[in-house]
Amino acid sequence: MDQSGTRERVRELYDAYARSDFDRIARFIHPDIDWVIFAPISIFPFAGPRHGRAAVLEAMAGIAADFLLESHKPEVIIVEDDRAAVIADVSFMQRRTNRLLRFRVANFLRVQDGQLIEFREFANSFDVVEQALGRELQI
Repeated sequence: MDQSGTRERVRELYDAYARSDFDRIARFIHPDIDWVIFAPISIFPFAGPRHGRAAVLEAMAGIAADFLLESHKPEVIIVEDDRAAVIADVSFMQRRTNRLLRFRVANFLRVQDGQLIEFREFANSFDVVEQALGRELQI
């Protein structure tokens, strides 16, 4: 896929995610996807490595079970060949507490044959954990 195709696919994917259109998202996910959300699994059980479409959709279902997506706004999208980097401002409502979590994520993606085959997500997990727990961590 050329650079403009990668950019278009990434935009379509994030637009579908912002609308919580999981059927459309599933069509974007390659059967052999390699997916990692870097965050503490004890706090965010959907985080960590996943391999394959079914495992990724299960992780996304875990996110949706615990959090309601309020906003997902990509601020920066950089594309080179089949790879993209995205910085987004996100807000989620924690279903259990009705607490709003707002933070930025950095995603690194690779597209193959029009589908997402590699995904990495990074955030300031210390800040996100404090928001999720509703208190400052004592270190």
